[in-house]
Amino acid sequence: MNQPHVPARPVFPINSFDAQRIEDSFALMGPKWTTWSVMALAQEGRPMRIRDIAAKLPFVSEQVLGLRLAAMQTGGLVTRTDTRHGAPYRLSALGESLTHVHRTLADWSRIYLAPDATAEAERVEDAVRRLRPRHSTALIQVLADGGPMRFGHIAEGIGRADAFTRQRLLRLQTDGLVTRTGPQHGAPYMLTDAGQELGPVYATVERWSAPLSTRWTPSPPVPVATTQRIHSAIPLESDSARTTAALRRSAAVPSALFSHGSQPQPRVPTAVTTQSAPGRVR
Repeated sequence: MNQPHVPARPVFPINSFDAQRIEDSFALMGPKWTTWSVMALAQEGRPMRIRDIAAKLPFVSEQVLGLRLAAMQTGGLVTRTDTRHGAPYRLSALGESLTHVHRTLADWSRIYLAPDATAEAERVEDAVRRLRPRHSTALIQVLADGGPMRFGHIAEGIGRADAFTRQRLLRLQTDGLVTRTGPQHGAPYMLTDAGQELGPVYATVERWSAPLSTRWTPSPPVPVATTQRIHSAIPLESDSARTTAALRRSAAVPSALFSHGSQPQPRVPTAVTTQSAPGRVR
């Protein structure tokens, strides 16, 4: 009997993307409360004043939200209906197109980082936080091409043999994207499952950033060293830092408004409310 045809899974080589464009895209969508604001506007599908958006995000003060929306307007994610003080905001075409990026990031996070019930916006912001730091994409690309690799080969691959590279690798380990092949000093670095599956995420982000490409001056691609794998069958070690990072979640209310499925609804903790002070202003 003939087997039904199963379409091949799309392949997105991590090294095929412009690291600078990816980094700039994450910088634009990454600031705190950007994702929540975009999702609130997308859900309503209409222009909204700051106080109306704040009513949907009770853990953010109007003052903080106003500053965030002003920055989002500068970045091209939102526009205002007119120039009057207090005029409503609405998503630009670029802001509306973030919906697909958010879904991709949330799915990647749910599968490879933390399967727990978390508000969609919080999950997306957490994913961007892990991927946003400067030169992280270049390091991931080097490891995708030649890992497992020792520090010297990684530094050669990105052209930076300094403390910054070590700090960035440590951050990637803490965030669950990079691990080491063993506990011994000098053990090679390699991508975790989460790091290896970033191809679709990068593809979605780069596609989203296409309208912005005229704003940015293209940077020369980072040369990737063609280093032989030390041992292609080395299993991923149990990384306690990865587990800790994955479980370190804000207790901000996981609103069903920003989730694909039913979620528990804990109260907004005092720490979050206090952080978003000062109080509401008109």
